[in-house]
Amino acid sequence: MLVNTTMAELSDLTFRTAFIIYIVALIMSFIYYGRVTAVIDVRREALAEKAEKAEKKVLVGAGGPDVVDTQSALDDSEYTAKVASARKWAGMTQALVWVGVALHVVAFVTRGLGAKRFPLGNLYEYILFMTAVIMVVAAVVIQRKGWHTIWPWLLFPMVIAMFLNSTVFHMQAAPVVPALQSYWLPVHVSSAAIGASIGLVSGAFALLYLLRMWQPRGEEHGFFGAIARPLPSAKTLDQMAYKTAVVTLPLFGIGIVFGAIWAEVAWGRFWGWDAKETVSMITWILYAAYLHARATAGWKSTAAAWINVFAMAMTIFNMTYVNTVIAGLHSYAGLN
Repeated sequence: MLVNTTMAELSDLTFRTAFIIYIVALIMSFIYYGRVTAVIDVRREALAEKAEKAEKKVLVGAGGPDVVDTQSALDDSEYTAKVASARKWAGMTQALVWVGVALHVVAFVTRGLGAKRFPLGNLYEYILFMTAVIMVVAAVVIQRKGWHTIWPWLLFPMVIAMFLNSTVFHMQAAPVVPALQSYWLPVHVSSAAIGASIGLVSGAFALLYLLRMWQPRGEEHGFFGAIARPLPSAKTLDQMAYKTAVVTLPLFGIGIVFGAIWAEVAWGRFWGWDAKETVSMITWILYAAYLHARATAGWKSTAAAWINVFAMAMTIFNMTYVNTVIAGLHSYAGLN
């Protein structure tokens, strides 16, 4: 029997269960986001009230009328309760994400057991693996106190990607084409996919950094200011974008090198300017340019971050349009 149908069905079930859990976690993260926004508003109102009272006391000292010290807009116990309530939702979101991550990883492992091969033979399995890596990386990074407000920004696109993967891109477990029956498949594809996944996380942090730079903390205004209010500081977002990109560059580069070696073995040449090869190389160059710009005077602000965002856009373009529309030597998605 070429395929273990029981394991293949278990993989589909655990993937869909993880999808549902992520949806619940997304809803919880929205609630937490709203609670944090409320806490920030109350704190800023209290600080403004204190500043106003201090100004009035100065006037009293200068001969103005006496000021009666009234109760603050929010007493300490009520404020503490609001903070505790917000943190409770953060903890529940993080715990639920870890449950989803565990099921997500099980879905990938059982897919391999069901197909009786390394499960990176088509676009469905590739996205299954990449979304799992993204969620593992995000769960590790965002579990730090004060960073849970990033969850809505990551969970929302993950839910969309997983929905499309389970509907549009889904393929039944089956043996791969002869061209992929090589030990180079797990070596090349896994290293490139892990690098690209971490790169997408880096791009998300860079995008949020740009939003925070546009809406500085304490100076938010308008609709986007209200959205950006609970986000971490621009410095924190920039550091996380940089640190994850530092990991992305060598891993993604190693994946490209392994792919070139496999191409020499399979096709007799290291490079053939295939669409996926070309876009992957452009993406790697963009990450290298970002890291270089990040260390260059005059490029440390938003200019470098935009390069990271372009690299993220190229990765998404490579995963979607190149894999599904453009026919080439890497057309193993099962859709073109």
